[in-house]
Amino acid sequence: MFLSLRVPAPRALGAALSMLCAAVLARPALAQAAPLDIATLTATDAAARLCAGSLTSEQLVSAYLAQAKAKVQLNAFITLDEAGAMKGARAADAARRRGGPCKPLGGLPVVIKDNIQVQGLPASAGTPALKGFVASADAPVVAKLRAAGAVVLGKTHMHELAFGVSGYNPAFQSGPEVGVRNAYDPSRVAGGSSSGNGAALGARMAPAALGTDTGGSVRIPCAFNGCTALRPTVGRYSQRGIVPISHTRDTAGPMALSVADLALLDRVIAGGAPVVAANVRRVRLGVVKAFYANLDEDTRTATEAALARLRDAGVTLVDVDMPQLSELNAAVSFPVALYEIHDDLSAYLARYRTGVDIRQVAAAIASPDVKGTFEGLVLPRKLPAEKGVVDAKPGYENAMRKARPALQKLYAETFRKHRLDALVFPTVPRVALPATPESSSIENFGLLIQNTDPGSNAGIPGLQLPAGLGATSGLPVGLELDGPAGSDRRLLAVGMAVEEVLGRVPAPAK
Repeated sequence: MFLSLRVPAPRALGAALSMLCAAVLARPALAQAAPLDIATLTATDAAARLCAGSLTSEQLVSAYLAQAKAKVQLNAFITLDEAGAMKGARAADAARRRGGPCKPLGGLPVVIKDNIQVQGLPASAGTPALKGFVASADAPVVAKLRAAGAVVLGKTHMHELAFGVSGYNPAFQSGPEVGVRNAYDPSRVAGGSSSGNGAALGARMAPAALGTDTGGSVRIPCAFNGCTALRPTVGRYSQRGIVPISHTRDTAGPMALSVADLALLDRVIAGGAPVVAANVRRVRLGVVKAFYANLDEDTRTATEAALARLRDAGVTLVDVDMPQLSELNAAVSFPVALYEIHDDLSAYLARYRTGVDIRQVAAAIASPDVKGTFEGLVLPRKLPAEKGVVDAKPGYENAMRKARPALQKLYAETFRKHRLDALVFPTVPRVALPATPESSSIENFGLLIQNTDPGSNAGIPGLQLPAGLGATSGLPVGLELDGPAGSDRRLLAVGMAVEEVLGRVPAPAK
């Protein structure tokens, strides 16, 4: 167990928020403060209230820290930095009392996946060999959040080395049971690999988070835990200071409770003007049959209901074909990730002076699924084949020279030909699986990334938002929008419009 307890307003609102802050700060006390309800509070709302002075960062941080400690059985955190968070909150409140323009995230609590470096805190990537590695500087994406006023609550648990999608990781256990647990049903997985972020958001331990995504790792946990997530176009965010899998496929990504929250976080990290909701009657979404395979009944019913509501609201849904999608994706997915991780991880371990090399990392891996992948494929530079394994280099070269460009062309032509804003489909074919070792099987891995993986390999942006709760299970069902490369801001605008139609799912009952 390695749970470290360190005990002791957005630019989009512009001048109007600054004026409001100045007016409120002139008052002698916060007499008219609205009650704090973290079950319904979004990051956008919290930032506005912080700027207006109706809420202090210390109040907000205290509420989320209390929730994190009350829900320790979910295994959401590896490091909960209570002392550091309270220090940051008090500093944010002091800055607000001095007056001047509000920072976009001034005093807003955030949580960070443990493969992203935060100065002074461990960056273990959920693996034992790195449990003692403490980051000497913030990763650039974290530095952007901190410069905007964010307060880091701590580092969240994850599927080991981000190499899986269940979050069933036996390392760093803080609760009584193995693995990160689902906020809506602790007998289920949280999804991965940004598992702790999903659980923390769903259970209202934080209003915003930063994760990473190689094949679905911010979107799957939010599909399972009722939150929103953006996988940006590859290259939109810096990847420095982040434990890698694949420089071709990896990206950091924001996770939160509303699409407006994602737009706020994306603007802090990538810049640009404020995003406003699209006109729902001018939105065109493509429906590809391949993304609707293998659905359980709850997912099918919730997805069909969501699409019907969107159609009734004026969204144009277009049936489209994407020939050879699965074949092209298969030729890119494993060949790229399994080949690039060897060199990318080795370079990271050396660059940041972690004190271990890739073989030492592999030797200490705690998760059987990840250990088997490293020992059988990553270290010997092999790919799985029909009869055993084959050398990985030819498959990688084919992926980069032929298959990936063809996959990217297929997506680009599909969007252009049908004049689509995005494709729409269930993020994951099933609701959260039972939390057992079998949740990390290769069969379940393939099932859970069925819909998130193709867009990841094409490098295009993907947005996850809740479609509703399953009628039988009561578990969240996710809906994904994949847009053209570089269309991140338009995708967020479309996501806002879709969210206005579908609404948000309620917080867990307990």
